[in-house]
Amino acid sequence: MSEDEWWRDGPPARLIKVENGLRARSLRGDIARTWWSRRFIEVLEGLGLGGRLERGKRYARQGQVVSMALSPSIVVATVQGSRPAPYRVRIGLKAFTAEQWRTVEQALAGQALYLAKLLAGEMPTGIEEVFESVGLRLFPTSFAELSMECSCPDWEVPCKHLAATCYLLAESFDTDPFEILAWRGRARDELLDALRSRRGQAPPAEPETDPLPDDPAAFWAAGPVVPAAQPPAPTAPGAVLDRLDPLPVLLRGRPLTEYLRPAYRAFAEER
Repeated sequence: MSEDEWWRDGPPARLIKVENGLRARSLRGDIARTWWSRRFIEVLEGLGLGGRLERGKRYARQGQVVSMALSPSIVVATVQGSRPAPYRVRIGLKAFTAEQWRTVEQALAGQALYLAKLLAGEMPTGIEEVFESVGLRLFPTSFAELSMECSCPDWEVPCKHLAATCYLLAESFDTDPFEILAWRGRARDELLDALRSRRGQAPPAEPETDPLPDDPAAFWAAGPVVPAAQPPAPTAPGAVLDRLDPLPVLLRGRPLTEYLRPAYRAFAEER
């Protein structure tokens, strides 16, 4: 039974194939290859939802994920099912504050090996201990730390659309471990610049010079037209819930925030 037909009798709807969808590189077996991406997948697979996760893995390998974008505290994606319109998926993880990141950077700067590994595009194996030494955890260790939402009619979380997004997210971590740090609120260049500065390794900035034009008359000519600023991207409904600590309240065995998200989305659609 498809995700569109689970609530009624009748033949299952046919899955709509996606052209040029995001497709997992792995064709069989485990998807995550590096230890840091496995840390993320272990949380998902620890839920024991074997069949649901296997269907999500097949979706990832078939290219059913149409788009996926990561920003601090949130990953948004669209996943094609059997309905004409793709489903909207969001996965939230609380980002660290600027003060927390300054504490982390100070701890990391004291380890030359960590800086060398990060500059080489690798995640140091001991980096988890560094975060734990300042009272933080880089990787989510339980499902409660992740907020998940999908616009499909399946009430189970994670559904196969969320699972497919998680598997593709793990593969993106394989390629670029800095995406994990960006999800927690610190971009690659910002982190590396801060670490170099703290270790006194920041390269000297080259002086900025504006060469004079060959034609003296061009000196008084108007400069290039500055493009108009683009409007900020809209904030996802309920994104504020991702920046709060998990509420210690369960309703029917599920976190209270999972019941609040549909309300946020309904308010946003009415405006």
